[in-house]
Amino acid sequence: MGHDHHGHSHDHHHHHTNNKKALLLSFILIATFMIVEVIGGLLTNSLALLSDAGHMLSDAVALGLSLFAFKLSEKAANASKTYGYKRFEILAALINGVTLLAISVYIFYEAYHRFFDPPNVSPMMLWIAIIGLIVNIVVAFILMSGGDTKGNLNMRSALLHVMGDLLGSVGAIIAGLLILFFNWNLADPIASIVVAVLILISGYRVTRDSFHILMEGTPTHLSYQEIEAALMKLDNVINIHDLHIWMITSDFPSFTCHIVVEESTDRDQLLQKASALLKDTFQIEHTTIQIEGVQADIQQSENHCQ
Repeated sequence: MGHDHHGHSHDHHHHHTNNKKALLLSFILIATFMIVEVIGGLLTNSLALLSDAGHMLSDAVALGLSLFAFKLSEKAANASKTYGYKRFEILAALINGVTLLAISVYIFYEAYHRFFDPPNVSPMMLWIAIIGLIVNIVVAFILMSGGDTKGNLNMRSALLHVMGDLLGSVGAIIAGLLILFFNWNLADPIASIVVAVLILISGYRVTRDSFHILMEGTPTHLSYQEIEAALMKLDNVINIHDLHIWMITSDFPSFTCHIVVEESTDRDQLLQKASALLKDTFQIEHTTIQIEGVQADIQQSENHCQ
């Protein structure tokens, strides 16, 4: 049986450090402006602004949770947590996704009531929303340029919170313009509903992806059939069984399988070829492969049948 786990360190550490820096700076900016927006929303009686502030609150919590997840994942593995705490990043992403869903439902609820009783909204909301948009653009830029928002689900969930908030600011600006020039107060709940729909879509996607990882599903960028077929093409391979591919965390795929080979096979050489194939072709570095002769496989099958 062979086990291979190399190369993961330098790139992973580099991404990890950049992600933490980007999250910390983003958290400070979002948390500071959230306080301004809550006060502004209360003073101007704007649901679009208050829903945006509520979403900013969730942004601050999401960014703080994501940052905490990265810090916790640095803890070393031990006898009771053999993979360490890396998977907490996925738990953080799941919590962020569910929070996005809850926020969108709450905005729908508030907007529904405001359709029947449109409030008087102060034009001041427009200026607060413009500042909010600028803050969100800066934070989104920090996360996308400084963090791994494509490969890391935890970072992507944090970015989705911020992008939803950015759209909330755009909605609040449009509503503010319509109220300022046409005195159309219904624009406020309408803008809120549009934003809520976009938040709902983002929340669903990140919840679905994190749930898939927690259920140890096959990574979406890898094909079970392609990997199995590639291994079957190696010399002297007769059969493959108990093949499993899953993710420990976003950028940490793991692989195990049993390979049945002809008795005369050089097993060490085959193990090296299989490990190199998985690393070079499929970018899977954490692999555990058990190589069995035909007789051992037959015996094992008989034991399963008994």
